[in-house]
Amino acid sequence: MELDLSIQALSGALLIFGLRVADMTFDTLRVLFVMRGRKMIAWVLGFMQSAIFVIAITSVLSNLNNPLNIIGYAAGFATGNVVGIYIEDRLAIGFIHLQIISPSYGYAIGDRLRADGFAVTEVPARGKDGMVTMLNCNVRRKQVPEVEKLVYEVDGDAFITAAEIRSVRRGFWRS
Repeated sequence: MELDLSIQALSGALLIFGLRVADMTFDTLRVLFVMRGRKMIAWVLGFMQSAIFVIAITSVLSNLNNPLNIIGYAAGFATGNVVGIYIEDRLAIGFIHLQIISPSYGYAIGDRLRADGFAVTEVPARGKDGMVTMLNCNVRRKQVPEVEKLVYEVDGDAFITAAEIRSVRRGFWRS
């Protein structure tokens, strides 16, 4: 296999890279939307992803003697995953269940979150070093940084865990 560095070979490899970035970006987003039960968006992304994939793989297989095509294909795959995750993170679609544990300021954290419009459930609990307050708060993913900031303003030592949850049919959600 001889390395062809002509403009045509480089532009072909770059095109394959770009197609593969788009393909894997759509694929990553599609999987994340499937996990959230968003059928129509998943269908559209799947359609676009598969169409782009066929074009990209055909371009690689029609010219296997150029290693730049293979490199562009592999680099596009890896880059597309990262781009898809970045986009999905920026969209922040969905809901998060936050569990906040505070040994001393649980009630104050609950009051602060409620004052800012968040629904909070307080539960007395026993931790490693004694009694703590465990607060449960379900929020939109876009609101997580705001909640974290409010919690740490009250108790810088609070312990927060987060878990993704599916949409809820009843209850209180801050708009």
